[in-house]
Amino acid sequence: MKIVAVCGSGLGSSFMLEMNIQEVLKELGVMGVEVEHSDLSSATPDMADLFVMAKDIAEGAGYLGEKIVLDSIIDQEELKRKLEERMKDLGEL
Repeated sequence: MKIVAVCGSGLGSSFMLEMNIQEVLKELGVMGVEVEHSDLSSATPDMADLFVMAKDIAEGAGYLGEKIVLDSIIDQEELKRKLEERMKDLGEL
């Protein structure tokens, strides 16, 4: 499985989100998931099984497929809650 963290234009916030996703997956005991980051204009549906992004860019990312939309990319608890739920849905937990 592969997850890509996506931000609007630069790569700074998506890189931070990538690191946070890796930390949450480790806390949840999820192994074997590849995590990368990308800007929205470079992201393509075949890049990942799941995309994680802030709600301000989610509307423009409908073409990407499966995604987790965050109200705040710095809220670790929201990320953990939503990622844990999705990992259960996907049979990874």
